[in-house]
Amino acid sequence: MTEHPVLQDTSAPAATSPAAAELARSITSGETSVAESIDLASKHLLTYGRVEVIVSVLTRFRPEDTQGWKELGGRAWIREWSAPDTTLSVLPPPDAGPEAALSMPWMSRHARAGELVVILDRDRLPDEAAQDRSELLRTGISSLAASAFTSKSDMYGSLSAASGTAGEWPAELVADFKLLNAVIVARLTLEQSRRSLAEAIEAGAEAQMATQQLFGAVGHELRTPLSAILGYTEGLLDDAEHGTADDVTTGMKRDGPVIVRSCERLLTIVDSLLGAGRAMSSDDQQQEISLADAVADVIHWHRTPARTAGVDMQAVVDPSLAAWGHPSAVRQVLANLLGNAIAHHRPTGGSVHLTAEALVGESAKPMVRIVVRDDGPGLTPEQLQHAFEPFVRFAAPTTQGSGLGLSLSRTIAEREGGAVRGESTPGTGSSFWLELPAYVPRSD
Repeated sequence: MTEHPVLQDTSAPAATSPAAAELARSITSGETSVAESIDLASKHLLTYGRVEVIVSVLTRFRPEDTQGWKELGGRAWIREWSAPDTTLSVLPPPDAGPEAALSMPWMSRHARAGELVVILDRDRLPDEAAQDRSELLRTGISSLAASAFTSKSDMYGSLSAASGTAGEWPAELVADFKLLNAVIVARLTLEQSRRSLAEAIEAGAEAQMATQQLFGAVGHELRTPLSAILGYTEGLLDDAEHGTADDVTTGMKRDGPVIVRSCERLLTIVDSLLGAGRAMSSDDQQQEISLADAVADVIHWHRTPARTAGVDMQAVVDPSLAAWGHPSAVRQVLANLLGNAIAHHRPTGGSVHLTAEALVGESAKPMVRIVVRDDGPGLTPEQLQHAFEPFVRFAAPTTQGSGLGLSLSRTIAEREGGAVRGESTPGTGSSFWLELPAYVPRSD
């Protein structure tokens, strides 16, 4: 830890209390949940008279039991434990967002490595720590100890202990704090690994089932036009062998259009499969993908069909947003979603809007979402429920399409570690979106 006269040296080894050692063993064994582990650790630290308030923040986990925890703007959870006679409190007011919590930028800079940082006296803080001093003064805190729940590059939250009295913290208290913080981090890391494994297994099972359903549906759909082509062609050959020239001409006029339509149907299916095959090939590597560039590309590809349909396309995408994946796969899915939005337009045309946003996905993974919103006829809840099944179409017979677009898009997105979902209102329009893992620069 960086040495500073206002910071207590916490690097010296010290013995932990027997109670903290036993509690650490219990937490490490997995006998308690994450929230219960933090609760037990906080209550133990409060047994020291030096500590008046304990505060914990979780940024990547929702507590299993939210009793006592306060949600901050949907992005974090905070809980406070107080000694019986203290008047100190750092909880933000009701309905406040994360910005209302103590930020302590100077202290956070020293604690970013996950080490315990102890401020001995707020009044001795340097000029560059003016915001820290102001926040501590506002809450009545004179001395503060804090450490982040950090594992490698992942930060799960923090644990802080506050006192209204300035001065050095007992060595045993410091040792207990460091031990309990470390085992809570280990517990959080284990829980994160379990969740990631469960999600990977579930995603793999869903992908396998979707692939099996897709192959079964493709075989069925290919058989229908092929059977038509074969049957009508055999009839024409029979006319040519046993009939007159007039019979052949009549047969061609009668059966030829059916053969052509069946061939067009086959071609549409094959084109969809080839496009998905290219998107799911290993020709390109996973890399940073600018969402603004990807959206600009698919809009460019669809300018002609959009102009023909009288559909106005608009996009608002922050240039800083980036995904991590295979560029061809992402563009293929976006092309499918945009193509559907254009194809299912109102008789008088319409508009399609593309937007993107950053969000936190399951297991607190940073994700990005690209939304394709149209003002077309929309789908009923029952139709939307079946929209991702292979060869399911709700468009007019004159609208071209294989019914594979959404099904293949979902498969491609899941391979990328994301998802394709949608919502729709009849008579108002539909929104379909692609979620992908966000690109996170590596910190060296």
